[in-house]
This record gives sequence, structure tokens and C-alpha cells, in this order.
Amino acid sequence: MLLSPYPTTGERIRVTLLWLWCSLVVLFLAVPILIPIPLSFNSGSFFVFPLEGFSTRWYEVVLGTPRWRTAIGNSIIIALGTTMIATTLGSLTAIALSNEKFPGRRIVMPLLLSPLIVPVVITAVGSYLFYARMGLANTYAGIILAHTALATPFVVVTVGASLAGFDHNLMRAAAISGAKPAKAFFSVMLPLILPGVLSGAAFAFVTSFDEVVVVQFLASANQRTMPLEMFIGLREKLSPAITAAATLMMASSIVLLIVANILARRSRR
Repeated sequence: MLLSPYPTTGERIRVTLLWLWCSLVVLFLAVPILIPIPLSFNSGSFFVFPLEGFSTRWYEVVLGTPRWRTAIGNSIIIALGTTMIATTLGSLTAIALSNEKFPGRRIVMPLLLSPLIVPVVITAVGSYLFYARMGLANTYAGIILAHTALATPFVVVTVGASLAGFDHNLMRAAAISGAKPAKAFFSVMLPLILPGVLSGAAFAFVTSFDEVVVVQFLASANQRTMPLEMFIGLREKLSPAITAAATLMMASSIVLLIVANILARRSRR
């Protein structure tokens, strides 16, 4: 809400109240996320607030303990594999659906977005029953494929949004100029939709990196990810190391989204 050039007292009051309300909403949403950050620097061995003292001992536990380091490595491996597959499949699917002549377009799109609506536990149970028969349970491939099903809709949505403003006549012009379809895609279309592709890749990585329900069903003892280690820690022993791991995960997700946003802005230029 913008003020007029000559705002009245009533307008100033309404704008002030609007800003106050927005600030309260942001605070309400952000506080539960920010609470683990100060707790991760607690020198004590329990969740205590106010803090008993300031220490980075729990970050040393997360980054130095073999159990946590293995979990971090597993999370990165699975998230990178998911990002590569989901970005490729989601981008190609969005390109196909951008064609108004695509058969069954109105039916295919809701089906692709169904993983965003269906409870994750249902997807996890179905994935376990299917991959167990295929021999993919307790394997990295099984977890990556299951995460790909969850992450691909984000790529389809973001790339589809970029394609909404894409002029398909450019591809026709490239074809008339003698460019093969692959050459036209990488030289004409991809640079223009790259912001959506990068954003979708970032969302796919974060989706896989933070997922825990599917991993519980499909991962073996040697394939535990950071979210699963945190869940097990909450169930077996309440340790402030969990807050340190949560802080690291939040920081990595925020940094990734910021980098993707910067790259997307540069590609627009």
C-alpha cells in the first residue's frame, strides 16, 4: 500500500498498521525457524534457555563425528543425484507441456503435481513396496529415484513459468536457419529459460536435502542422511548437536537459494 503525494492522517495510520501486521506475520513464521540457532551455541548438554554459556562444541560434534560426517556425505550425494535427474526430467516435461497441442495436457499436469498434494508418507510407503520388489530398497539409486519423484514437480513449475513468456517463433527461426533441434535448444531456448531451470534445480536440491520420511523407509544403516540422523537423535537422545545440524542445513539451503537467485538474475541480463 503506497501513500499518496499528500497523505492524510488516516492514510498514515492505515499504512502503519499494515506494516505492523506484516511484521507480526513475518515474526510468527520466522521465530520457530530461528530458535535452533542460539540453542546450537549452548555450552550445556541439554536444551536450556537462556543458554548456560557460549560454545561451538556441538558444531565440532556434527562436523567431526564419523556418524554425522557420513550422514552429511549421504545427504549431498543423494541431493546431487536427485537434482541432476529431476532438473533434466522436469525441464523436458515443462517444455513438452508448454506446447498447447500436447495431448492430454490438462490431465498430465495435475498428475505431475500430485506429489506436492499427496502426503509424503503415502509416497514413502508406495516407493518402498515398489522398490523392494525391484531390488532398489536400501540403495542410493532407490532413494534418489524416490526423491526425484518429489522434486520434479518443483522443476516443472519453475521452468513452466519461464516458458510462459518464451516466444516459440524463435525456435522456428532457428530451424529455418538450419539449426538442428538440439543446437536450437542449447543456443536459443536454454539461455532464455535458464533462470527457471536454475531455480528448479535449487528447489530440487533443497527438497532432497531436507527430506526424511522417504529415507526412513528406503535407507539402510549406512545410508542415513542428516535429517534422518536428526530424527533418530530426537527419538533416542535429545542432544544440542541436533540444533547445530539444523542450523547448518538452514544455512546451506539459504545460501543455495541466494546463489541460484543471483545466477538467475545474471542470466536474465
